[in-house]
Amino acid sequence: MIQSHEDNPNPNPDPDPESSVPEPESKSRRRHVRKRRCLIAIGVFIFLIMLLFIILLILILTVFKARQPRIKILSASLDGVSPRVSFPVIKVELNISVNLQILVENRNHASFKHGSGQSILSYQGEQVGEVEIYPGKIPARGSTIIPSRLTLQIDKVASQVLQLVRDIIGGELAVDTKTRIPGRVTFLGFIRKHAVAISECHIVIGISKMKVRSLECKETTKL
Repeated sequence: MIQSHEDNPNPNPDPDPESSVPEPESKSRRRHVRKRRCLIAIGVFIFLIMLLFIILLILILTVFKARQPRIKILSASLDGVSPRVSFPVIKVELNISVNLQILVENRNHASFKHGSGQSILSYQGEQVGEVEIYPGKIPARGSTIIPSRLTLQIDKVASQVLQLVRDIIGGELAVDTKTRIPGRVTFLGFIRKHAVAISECHIVIGISKMKVRSLECKETTKL
C-alpha cells in the first residue's frame, strides 16, 4: 500500500537559512558587526569632544574674552579758599583740595576685583599730594563711581614757590592728576586676567572764583 505524502506526519521541513550558513562565515559576520558598532561609538565620542572644544573656543573668544575696564573722570571740583601771597617776605597761604569723581566700568561677563589704587596730584612735575583708593569689587557688566580727594600740600611746593607765586598772581593754577587702579577679572573661578586702569588729567584752576576752568583727561588700560 502506497502512503500519500499528505499523510506523512513528519514531512521534511525547509532548511533554516541561518543553519545553512557555514560556522566560520557566521563568526566573521558577528565580528564585522561588533567592529562596526565600535567604530560608530568612537566616531560619536570624537564628534562630541570636537563639539565641546568648539563651544569652549567660542566662549573663550566671546563671553570669556577679557575686556579692558574703562576709567573716566566724570567731574572735578575744588574746595578751599583762594591762595594769598604776602610781601615783602614771600609767604604763600594755600588751601586747595581737588575732588575727582572717577567712573570705572567693567565690560566683562565676570566681576572685576580691584586692589588698592592711588591718585597723585602734581604741580610742575613735582608730586604735591596723594590719596589711596580702597579696594573694591565691580559686578559683571557693571560700573561704580570712586571718589578721590587730593589736597595740595604747600610744604611740597617749596622748590617751585616762585612759579607758584607767578601763577597765583596771573590768576591761573595748573595741576596734573594721575589715578591708577589695578585689578583682575576671574572667569569660571580659575581663568584670571590682570588689568590696570589709568587716568591722567590736566586741570586748570581759576584762582579768583576757585573754579575748574578746563579739564583734559587721557584714559588707558593695560591687560
